[in-house]
Amino acid sequence: MEFKKATIIVSVYDNVDFLKLILDSLKQQSIQSFEIIISEDGNNPKMKEFIETYSFSNDYKHLTLEDIGWRKNTALNNAIRNASGEWLIFIDGDCVLHPRFVEMHLRYAKDNVILSGRRVKLDEKSSKELQEKSPESIRKMQYSILKKLFFGKGDVLYIEEGFFVSPKSLLFFIPKLRKFNYLLGCNMSFSKKAIYSINGFDETYINPSVGEDTDIAWRFKALGYKMKSLRNLAVQYHLYHPKNWTTNKENKDKMLLNQKQNKYFCEQGLVKVQ
Repeated sequence: MEFKKATIIVSVYDNVDFLKLILDSLKQQSIQSFEIIISEDGNNPKMKEFIETYSFSNDYKHLTLEDIGWRKNTALNNAIRNASGEWLIFIDGDCVLHPRFVEMHLRYAKDNVILSGRRVKLDEKSSKELQEKSPESIRKMQYSILKKLFFGKGDVLYIEEGFFVSPKSLLFFIPKLRKFNYLLGCNMSFSKKAIYSINGFDETYINPSVGEDTDIAWRFKALGYKMKSLRNLAVQYHLYHPKNWTTNKENKDKMLLNQKQNKYFCEQGLVKVQ
């Protein structure tokens, strides 16, 4: 099967330990024909030092911004402009990938389709074990999740999202039944042509939540793009960390206003509209 040329865009801030796990999981992907863009919403010297010394197996770029507040959407747009792949896969710097994660995104890639999976949210104990035993522990995550299902999941959330079902499995009817009604910014992909058609991410969102996924979902739909679920196909393991935000009302209000005015092509995106 021939796959589209891909760019993996990894959104990070300042957690070097987490980034190492994500990069280790990218090394274990069943398909390796992709470039990596590390999209840093900041300019941390420790992040720069780590990336310069990490042993990459793929072509990569490290893009930074001045650290003057939450500007993930600006960082994402910058990554899109610098991407050489025609298919863009977005992940966050706190989500470790199943070895067939990239393969599943590329297997179902179509120009008129927007793809999104989900993630199992690990508890503090599981995250610590994963960090201490990487990279071997990444390959054993399916077994670890299965054990938790039968012998106690602890504080793990959405454990059902942590099971990979192969397209060739007799259980493949399960992913087909599991739909979704929203995008998840840490696990989504689409063509470069698609994101340019809505002018990228709206940089007027200056707080996390809504602006980097929910907002682009309705704008894609406004142009006729179809949403396809990759639940139990493109599997992620979300590392434990305290929440860093409490409300998204301001962002929701902004999005509702744009919807009312049918502004699917944002003015402050990949191209700045005067």
